[in-house]
Amino acid sequence: MDLPVMPPVRPMLAKPAAQLPPGMSYEAKWDGFRAIVFRDGDEVELGSRTGKPLTRYFPELVEALRANLPERCVLDGEIVIVQGDRLDFETLLSRIHPAASRVRTLAETIPASLVAFDLLALDDHSLLNAPLAERRTALTGALRTARSPVHVAPATTDLDLAREWFDQFEGAGLDGVIAKRPDLPYRPGERVMVKVKHERTADCVVAGLRPHKSGPVVGSLLLGLYDDTGRLQHVGVCASFPMRQREALMAELAPLRMASARGHPWADWGEESAHAQNRMPGAPSRWTGGKDLSWVPLRPERVCEVAYDHMEGDRFRHTTQFRRWRPDRSPESCGYAQLEEPVSYDLDRVLGA
Repeated sequence: MDLPVMPPVRPMLAKPAAQLPPGMSYEAKWDGFRAIVFRDGDEVELGSRTGKPLTRYFPELVEALRANLPERCVLDGEIVIVQGDRLDFETLLSRIHPAASRVRTLAETIPASLVAFDLLALDDHSLLNAPLAERRTALTGALRTARSPVHVAPATTDLDLAREWFDQFEGAGLDGVIAKRPDLPYRPGERVMVKVKHERTADCVVAGLRPHKSGPVVGSLLLGLYDDTGRLQHVGVCASFPMRQREALMAELAPLRMASARGHPWADWGEESAHAQNRMPGAPSRWTGGKDLSWVPLRPERVCEVAYDHMEGDRFRHTTQFRRWRPDRSPESCGYAQLEEPVSYDLDRVLGA
């Protein structure tokens, strides 16, 4: 492979904001695997956000990229899985499998798509120093004949339309809007874009904790919600605390610590078969590897309010943010019914925008 921009390349990143800033170019924020795509003739490489190769996990995309991309180019995009009329990140996770035979099967049964939103090089020319507006024109021209599963991400400079996208596109599984300066060059690894994500709140049961790696203070709180059968399901964690608050939380929760998990709703968390029926902390997966999955059980008597962006099935998609304790709420009142569901929106309309 001999391209004007060579792997590995760290993608340009975004920093969070509460509102969409004016005077920008706006795109939907896709919920998938960020990927830098390198093509030089028959050679195609997919690089992850950290620079590790993703190519072997998506053989069907390699063929599609050969068929739809210019002979020599480098582009930035997102690998996604479409299930029905929305994105499905949990299914996408299952595509990362060590067995080649399983990879081939998954490629046939749950094929991936690529949504391209930036062009870093074309033919013999690097576009890293070109302004975004110029790169966008080059991208749409280079992929003007591309067909599914390769798509060009919709973009607009209309702030009102971007606000509509923010409200509507979530129903198709997207999780916000990205804003970029039209004059912005491509700056690998730097947080020079802006992302605005949805934020909601939920009242959750605090049913356990994990100590911080630095010592005997709280690293994360394990959160639960009761389902329709009265079972407490593990739905995620909140983990972003200043060190002083981590110390205070450990002391505050000490009276709730249990000597063992006996009698706890997640008492059988260590049995792999138990995770098939209920969601509990410590579920083994290829992502955890040899990581210590142990946790400290707490009597499920405290309720806290957390902020979250969106759900992935029956759990929080990302780490939540602690907002406050809710002494006025009983743990048994914390169920899934309180969670807001976005209005469904057809993903085909997003890609056609």
